[in-house]
Amino acid sequence: MLAGLFRWLLGLAFLALLVGIAVYLFYARDMAAVTARLAQDARYADTRFGRIEYGDTGSGPVVLAIHGAGGGFDQGMVLARGFGPGGYRFIAPSRFGYLGSALPGAPSTAAQADAFVDLLDGLGIDKVAVMAMSGGGPPALQLAERYPDRVTALALLSSAPFTPLATQQNDLPIPIWLYQWLFRADLAFWILQRLLPGQLEAAFDMPPDARATLPAGEIAFADDMMAAFLPVSRRQPGLGNEGAAIDPEARHDLAAIRAPVLVVHASDDGINPVSIAEYIAGKVPGAELMITPSGGHLLLGHHGDIRRAIADFLTATTPTD
Repeated sequence: MLAGLFRWLLGLAFLALLVGIAVYLFYARDMAAVTARLAQDARYADTRFGRIEYGDTGSGPVVLAIHGAGGGFDQGMVLARGFGPGGYRFIAPSRFGYLGSALPGAPSTAAQADAFVDLLDGLGIDKVAVMAMSGGGPPALQLAERYPDRVTALALLSSAPFTPLATQQNDLPIPIWLYQWLFRADLAFWILQRLLPGQLEAAFDMPPDARATLPAGEIAFADDMMAAFLPVSRRQPGLGNEGAAIDPEARHDLAAIRAPVLVVHASDDGINPVSIAEYIAGKVPGAELMITPSGGHLLLGHHGDIRRAIADFLTATTPTD
């Protein structure tokens, strides 16, 4: 009897080993593909803060597409595809510490805005419109504040908190410890993405029935957003720097912003409360506020209306020369 139990346990262990090897091989294949794609699409420029990485696509007036927490230039390109209208050139930088961008010694949101200007100067670009999502909002606001002559328009989606909004928080879709675990290890993130997608979708504030009710294009946007977190190991320094936006030393003078501003937010955003959007719109002179009745952090179910609103906004505010 003991011999039979031993053989059964040995067989089970062997099966587990085979499954583990198969999973790791699929994981290694996917990670190699991600690494190759990033290497192919990335471009680099030198700034006073070190190297900055960026993506560049399209032609026409330039729009700086600034990614959120956990992203990189690839997430910025997803943002541009999801909400950006045709007829524009989109430049999507990786913020400090993300992917191939350096993390300088004093990586404040103000310094990040300065680095964006260094990038634009190196590319010979004088003026830009800006489209930023979530954690990209604070440095985008700094850019408009510090360089009023360089920013023609500013569109903010699902804006993240910044000083003095540090104490405002939602009840997150999943516990904070799970976020911390999830965004620390490539293999853990990949396993959820491939084997437990529902759990990963919850972390991105995506409703359980989304795949059955939303247009294919919006599902693709959500999938691309989630995919743009791998490899999480190369985004860790940037994630660790997100607190720069709510550093007590950070300063914002929203009333000094001269560029036209469009603020878009979902009333049920489970990651960044809608009060952030209301605060920005109340402080920036003449800002337009678009609040959707649903959609969560990714604004799902309203992309068509938002894309049209951004297109009209950019047409009205962005020079074509």
